[in-house]
Amino acid sequence: MANCVRCCHTGRMEPTLPGAPTPAPVAAAAGAPTGVPAPTGAPAQVPPSAAALAIPAVAREPSAAPAAPGWATLMVSSCNLLNLALPGRVFYSNQAAYGTDDYRQKIDWLGSMVARLNADVIGFQEVWDEAALRAAVARSDMRYPHVIAPGAENGATGTPRLGLATRLALESVESIEAFAPHERVQVPEIGEQQRFERPVLKATLRMKHGQRLHVLVAHLKSKRPKYLQDADGNPVEDRDDPVVTVRATMRSMVMRAAEAAAMRGIVLRLVQRTRDPLILLGDMNDGPHSVTSQMIAATQAIAYDRQARDTALFHAWDVQVEPALRRDMAYSHVHQGWPEMLDQIWVSEEFVGSSRFAIGDVKRVEVFNDHLHESRERWRSDHGFVRALLRVRLGLGV
Repeated sequence: MANCVRCCHTGRMEPTLPGAPTPAPVAAAAGAPTGVPAPTGAPAQVPPSAAALAIPAVAREPSAAPAAPGWATLMVSSCNLLNLALPGRVFYSNQAAYGTDDYRQKIDWLGSMVARLNADVIGFQEVWDEAALRAAVARSDMRYPHVIAPGAENGATGTPRLGLATRLALESVESIEAFAPHERVQVPEIGEQQRFERPVLKATLRMKHGQRLHVLVAHLKSKRPKYLQDADGNPVEDRDDPVVTVRATMRSMVMRAAEAAAMRGIVLRLVQRTRDPLILLGDMNDGPHSVTSQMIAATQAIAYDRQARDTALFHAWDVQVEPALRRDMAYSHVHQGWPEMLDQIWVSEEFVGSSRFAIGDVKRVEVFNDHLHESRERWRSDHGFVRALLRVRLGLGV
């Protein structure tokens, strides 16, 4: 009798040829019907479980979290001190010198403000005596190896000077007073303006990681009308005449514009076709978007010329990366009842986070101005102090 086997597809017994191999039973696929009975004496075909079909997981090393960028911080500030002078020192003929008590109160108050600011670089305006500036910084109990006020070492004459306190290494310092010949301007009824009323302070510093940094401290001509006077300082025109006042105000504007144009020349010499960062700290005596401020910064030019970013300065308040800390309005001075942002911090492209040449950014900017509403004692300042926290990426080279 011929050997027979049950067909796994039809279930019928089928004959096989002698010597032919017996076909192996075919297992049902997972999820297929299992109603076909297994042959007598043969084990039932059980569909494989999902676990059996699963591909064994390959052991992996836990992936390391991406390293956070390394940052170095740099705190900078600008402070108008309102006629900081030694006691008994007459700085303006129409203002009394500080008495001992006034001087002590001014030094104590400024020391407390310097401690609050806790900045690595502070630019000061209205310093008559470097010794008084050193005393105020020392009163803060903060460590500042360098405290300088060029031109006020033995007391300034005529106009106050600018000062600098820094924890960074100081490579060089220069007081720039004269305009370049092509920057001189004729002021109506006064003559040729050839210099800054308050010489610009230019310093070259080294940050902690070795990056070179240029710092400018400035104080431009005020909006106060420039009335004509004789050699002894006596008025030679009627200051109650509104026509005279308009022309005197125009003279002030021309003088401030001339200083702004000369400041632009200093900025260009420091930033054009270089990658050295620059910070400008100062009382500009006008708003950040005014004509004179934009003469210095040229920020608005980048709207139609991207190449202008190389030589533009950016208002730190506008490029800070923590918008949640911004206010609807910031001010550092109240002039005739109107709040104004006269005291400003400007940075070059290297501190604008969106720039491809950025070495860091401006994290936040703060204005310390509560004292403007507390009292008007002369030992306080009539300006708010502005502070910016900058960050520098480490590992970018110098």
